[in-house]
Amino acid sequence: MTNQSTATRLVEQAGSDLAENRRLQQELTERLTALRHEEALLTDILKLAQQYEGSAVPSRLPQQSQAEPDVAGTKRTSSRSGGRRSAAPKSAPAAGTPEATAKNTPRQPLLGGLLMELLGSYEEPRLAKELRDELLTRHPDRTPTPQVVRNTLESLVAKGHIQRHKQQRSVMYTLVQPEQAG
Repeated sequence: MTNQSTATRLVEQAGSDLAENRRLQQELTERLTALRHEEALLTDILKLAQQYEGSAVPSRLPQQSQAEPDVAGTKRTSSRSGGRRSAAPKSAPAAGTPEATAKNTPRQPLLGGLLMELLGSYEEPRLAKELRDELLTRHPDRTPTPQVVRNTLESLVAKGHIQRHKQQRSVMYTLVQPEQAG
């Protein structure tokens, strides 16, 4: 009898496994159908987004950076704030603040321009340290670090305004002459 009960148990187990397998197949088929539906919706959304990008309003101006002043003298709001502006008028910057100082003082010449001016007064190549020392002497209000001077000089080299000369372990700079600049 054990052989018959074992066979019966195996048949029942196989039937149960088959039913479970069919149930899982049905679940997976339903899930696959739902995923295909989601894929179709997302594809439609993507197409709409691409159409919207292609038909963007050309009259909109590119967003102005916060560093640039607005023509009217007010800062532009960022796009994240929803374009809302407060109704209260803004007061003038307090005296002594960087904003007030920046509006009341004329702009200083750029460091690169000053360094090129210094280099133009010499025929022979100059060290960055010498240029910085002379800059501190002629313009005591300017106190760039040695690294800032070197970075500015290297930037001018990259732009082709000055030349770099290496002599052993020293790096020296000269102004590019107009006939060399072309």
